[in-house]
Amino acid sequence: MGLIDKDLVSVQETRDLLKKAKEAQIEIAKLSQEEIDTICKAMAKAAFNNRVKLAKMAQEETGFGKWQDKVLKNAFASRDLLNSMKDMKTVGIITNNIDAKYMEVAVPVGVVAGLIPSTNPTSTVIYKALISIKAGNAIVFSPHPSALNCIKETVRIINEAGKSVGLPDGAISVITTVTTQATNELMKNENTNLILATGGSAMVRAAYSSGTPAIGVGPGNGPAFIERSADIPKAVELILESKTFDNGTICASEQSIIVEEISRENVISEFKKQGGYFLSKNDALKLEKYILRPNGTMNPKIVGRTAQAVAELAGISVPEDAKVLIAEETRVGDLAPYSREKLSPILAFYTVNTWEEARDLSIKILNFEGAGHTMVIHTANNKIAEDFALKVPVSRLLINCSATLGGIGATTNLRPALTLGCGAVGGSSTSDNVGPQNLFNLRRVVYGVRTLDEIRGEDKFDDVSGKAVEDLELSKDQLIDLLVERVLQKLK
Repeated sequence: MGLIDKDLVSVQETRDLLKKAKEAQIEIAKLSQEEIDTICKAMAKAAFNNRVKLAKMAQEETGFGKWQDKVLKNAFASRDLLNSMKDMKTVGIITNNIDAKYMEVAVPVGVVAGLIPSTNPTSTVIYKALISIKAGNAIVFSPHPSALNCIKETVRIINEAGKSVGLPDGAISVITTVTTQATNELMKNENTNLILATGGSAMVRAAYSSGTPAIGVGPGNGPAFIERSADIPKAVELILESKTFDNGTICASEQSIIVEEISRENVISEFKKQGGYFLSKNDALKLEKYILRPNGTMNPKIVGRTAQAVAELAGISVPEDAKVLIAEETRVGDLAPYSREKLSPILAFYTVNTWEEARDLSIKILNFEGAGHTMVIHTANNKIAEDFALKVPVSRLLINCSATLGGIGATTNLRPALTLGCGAVGGSSTSDNVGPQNLFNLRRVVYGVRTLDEIRGEDKFDDVSGKAVEDLELSKDQLIDLLVERVLQKLK
C-alpha cells in the first residue's frame, strides 16, 4: 500500500466540503426569515446547553485560559448573540419605502470560509456559524490544529441541532485533515465567496491577498488611560477583571496602562492592593526576553497562561496571589516588547505629565501596533473623552468599562461579536463589530421618479436654504420682494 500525502488528502477534503456547502447554500437561500430564525435558535440553544463541556474541552486541548471564563464566552456567542440579532431582517425584502419607491433585498454572499484561532476556538465557531446562517450563507471552518478536537465537537453539536429543524446537510462543516495547503485551498477556491478571518497578522494578510473578498482583523494593542479625574479603585478593578478574563486571550483586552504623574502613586498603590504585581527592573528584563519570538511575533508559550506560569517561564518568582504582571516602560517599538500585544496577564505601565501627552502616547502605541482596534479611558471628564474620540485611531473607544467585555459588546451596547473590525487604518475592510449585516449584500430595487425633460429643466443650483444661487446675487430689497412674491404664489 502506497503512502498517502496528507496535504493532498486535506486539499481534496476541502474541495469536497466546499462543493457540498455550495449546494447547501442554494437551499438555504430558499428559506424564509422564520425558517432561518428557527434554525439559528436551535443552534444557539444547543451551543448554550453544551457551553461547559465545550469550554473544558477547549482549555484542556489548548492549555489556554480558564474554562470557567470560556463558559461565559460560549454563552455570549450563543445566547447573547442570538438575542441581539433575533429581530434583524436578513432574508428577502428588508426595506420597502413606498413613498420613495425604493426597496432593498438581502442577498447572501454564498459560502463563507471561517478561519478559527486557538485562543477562542469554540466560542468563535458558534459565533461565526450563527451570523453566517442568519445571513443565509453556508460556512466551512478551517480550525487551528491545536484546537481541532474541540472545534470539531462544536461543529457537530450545532450542525446536528440545525439539521433537526431544517438546516441543509453540508451547510456547516469543518476541515478535519488540517494543513496549510487546505487553508490556502479554502481561501482561494472558486466556491468560496467570502473569508471571515480571525487570527494572527500573517493569517489575516493571507486572507486579504488570496483574491477572495475577506473580512479580517488586525492585532489588538489597546492602551488604558486612567485620567486624573477617574474613580481610581474602580478603574483598577475593571482593568484587572478584564486582563485576567480567560487569562487575557481576547484581543480587545488592555495591553498597557497610562497614568499622569499627579495620580501615579495612587494608581500604583491601588494596583498593588488589588493584585497587580510590579516587576523589579531585573525581573522585567528577564520576562521581556520571553514576550516575543526571534522573528518578532508573540511567543505562544505566554498566551493564555496565569501570571505565575508566565513568571516561571522567565525564571522569576512572583506571589501566588499576583493577578497581573506589570512592568514600567517608557519606550514604544520593536525594541520594547511590553509595548506590543500580549495575550496574557502582562501590562506595560507608562507615566506622563498631562492628558495631552497620554493621548499622543496612545496614538504612538496604536500606530506602532493595534491601529483601528480598541482603547479604553477611565475619566469623569467628558471633554477629554471627546478629544480622544476625535483623534485616537481606534474603532472602539470605551469609557469607564472593561476593554475585554466592553469591546466585544458584552457590557456595552456595541453589537455582540468576536471579530472586531479595525477599519482602513488597521488594514481591515470594516470597522464594525462584525455581524450578519456584514455577510449579505443589498440588491436595490428602485422606480423612476423623474424624467429627462424634468432634469433638463432644473437649471438652477439651490443651496440648503432653498434659495437659488442666482438669487444670492440680488440686493437685499430685491431678495425681500422675491421672497414675498414666492409666498404669495404658494398662498394662491
